[in-house]
Amino acid sequence: MNVAISCEGPDPSSAVSRRFGVSPYFLIVDLETETIASVENPGVTAERGAGVQAVALLLNRDVGVLLTGYCSPAMRRQLENNGVEVFSGLACSAQDALQRYREGAMKNKDGEKAGQTWLQMAISGGNPREAARRSWKQVLSMFPIMIGVVLLVGLFNSFVSKAFLQAVFSGHVVFDTFWGASAGSILAGNPINSYIIGGELLKQGVSLFAVTAFILTWVTVGLVQLPAEIAALGRRFALRRNIACFLLVFPIAIATVLILAALNGGP
Repeated sequence: MNVAISCEGPDPSSAVSRRFGVSPYFLIVDLETETIASVENPGVTAERGAGVQAVALLLNRDVGVLLTGYCSPAMRRQLENNGVEVFSGLACSAQDALQRYREGAMKNKDGEKAGQTWLQMAISGGNPREAARRSWKQVLSMFPIMIGVVLLVGLFNSFVSKAFLQAVFSGHVVFDTFWGASAGSILAGNPINSYIIGGELLKQGVSLFAVTAFILTWVTVGLVQLPAEIAALGRRFALRRNIACFLLVFPIAIATVLILAALNGGP
């Protein structure tokens, strides 16, 4: 049986990662042959769907047990539904976690340290310097997103003309909502980027129906990450979820705009 350990580094002496989905590495340990493979987590650099990609990675590696820090309820459920036993709430080195598992010392597999979140674990981990280092690391990780937002605005204004937008978004409620939903379904990126693009679309005269649909599908429908979602959750569930989210965008977007108009005293 293979045991996966989410790690901050590529070797057994590395600390167990506090967050499963964005763990930099996974150590895959074959308990029968005693071999250890270090695998980079593709979800670390993903704009979204990090947890789904991590789940797909473990399932493709025939992992039966996961040792980690914090694992969200949704990802835990998907792993357990596919036969992966999850032990979370760990704050030690990978080799210590593996030793504890081999000795049968894993007592709390039903929650993260009596319900602690990853942030609470970082604060109460007993090492203020380590908590400060991780916090600073998260701050630094935001800089690429900020730079990307600035570049995104410049590229949008340079390559997407107002005439093109007016040709696509004619002002018809249904058609505008459809094209906005379609664009959000195909494109992928950080949710923050959808707000930036949505703001630029509004400045160019695109209707709020289209912008609302665009933002909704951006964060709920993902054709780019669909293969990874199929691998992790199954083809039928992944396809049904994406189709249902796409169709529900229409009534939600229209209702949202109408409610906003009523609150603002509009028609």
